[in-house]
Amino acid sequence: MIRQKKFVIGLILVMAFSMLLAACGGKKDNTEASPSASSPAPASSPAASPSDSPSASPSASAADGGPLADAYAGKFKGTKVTMAGPFVDVDQVKFEEAIKDFETKTGIDIAYEGSKEFEATISVRVNGGNAPDIADFPQPGLLASLVKAGKVIDVTTFMDKAKLEKNYNKSWLDMATMDGPNGKVMAGVWNRSSVKSLVWYNKKEFDAAGYKVPQTWDELLALTEQIAKDGDPAWSIGIESGAATGWPATDWIEDIMLRTTTPENYDKWVKGELPFTDPIVKNAVQKMADLWFKDGAVYGGRKSIVTTAFGDAPKVLFDNPPKAWLHRQAGFITSFFPEGLKAGEDYDWFPLPSIDPQYGTPALVSGDIYAMFNDRPEVRAVMEFFTTGESIKTWVQSGGVIAPMNDADPSWYTTDVERRMAEFIQKASALRFDGSDLMPGAVGAGTFWKGMTDFVSGTVDLDKAMEEIQAGWKK
Repeated sequence: MIRQKKFVIGLILVMAFSMLLAACGGKKDNTEASPSASSPAPASSPAASPSDSPSASPSASAADGGPLADAYAGKFKGTKVTMAGPFVDVDQVKFEEAIKDFETKTGIDIAYEGSKEFEATISVRVNGGNAPDIADFPQPGLLASLVKAGKVIDVTTFMDKAKLEKNYNKSWLDMATMDGPNGKVMAGVWNRSSVKSLVWYNKKEFDAAGYKVPQTWDELLALTEQIAKDGDPAWSIGIESGAATGWPATDWIEDIMLRTTTPENYDKWVKGELPFTDPIVKNAVQKMADLWFKDGAVYGGRKSIVTTAFGDAPKVLFDNPPKAWLHRQAGFITSFFPEGLKAGEDYDWFPLPSIDPQYGTPALVSGDIYAMFNDRPEVRAVMEFFTTGESIKTWVQSGGVIAPMNDADPSWYTTDVERRMAEFIQKASALRFDGSDLMPGAVGAGTFWKGMTDFVSGTVDLDKAMEEIQAGWKK
């Protein structure tokens, strides 16, 4: 099933790119490629047998041995590795630029086929026996269904897991580990990410006003009140997005869930094992409501939130003088900022603060996980290459993308604003993927969006909204 939110927001961002700059979870986003809107391999796959799988490291060198080292030694020159994914237009150009040096040095042709209909066609191709060697999934939920059916190769059957653990925050590996037909498998490797837990502000005006970046939720609430006392609403919030109206609210809930309960409970919630009607979830929604619905806290008041387009919401931060001061959104939102602003000078961000100290300051992310369907030495080599920062270096240098790998050089980022995002996801107390992108479409891109919209607009109360959203699990 096509993840409706990713498609709708992706379309909005592509349109925005043609007029402004371009950006693209699950649901929403991802990079975000879009407001966007993960998996292992079957032990039964004959090509994935651990007994005949050489060990290799994510950043294999000639001394390490393994497929990637063999590739750089020219052993696979003249071979082709097919790849499919949702990268099209500007993103496809950036992807192909990122792999060009590898292709030149190894002689391996990575034949990439991008499609706006990727989510709708990949399952058909895989189940029909026409799978590409590698596929890029911006939504782990779609990959999980193929993993469960035993269609995906477990990358730990040929990669050194210890070296994967060295080059990725453990949470990335946890999110790549999925249920196969015979147990847990690591369904793929992460190659591109976008950070969502960001609060943006007009740096020049913020500093001039003497405001301080809050480190805790209580400090954030105090800052909100201080700005109101100074005569302005602190926040500019908009959740209107056409057929995808409501998705920005779901991002807020996901962020607050990570700050008010355990990562394990978050995972249960995403799987439907912790219902929306549970006090844990209702507490997260109430936390959001306490901020959003507070008199004088939001530009235009509560009623305006539902009618304000998500891309328009941050613009008032840069009016002279600002009409609002804070806006929580993923990294892609800078594409909607007024032209001519400089990162780190005119605008900056801070992470949405910790609420309960025991859960720290987690990072909500979206990203792309590359899965493997056909097991040949050259395909293994390409998969290993994708675990290295080098595989995304030029994309990082072009801006708009954060590398999830630890070996990515911080100097590649062209602004300190993006460099700090990379540091944030490396050091975050926990990482979790956009929850609504992992939920079934009837919930994540259906009742969750609508229920939050109804609640924010005042059409229903909290209890009714949670019941409305939970009903989506029965569809």
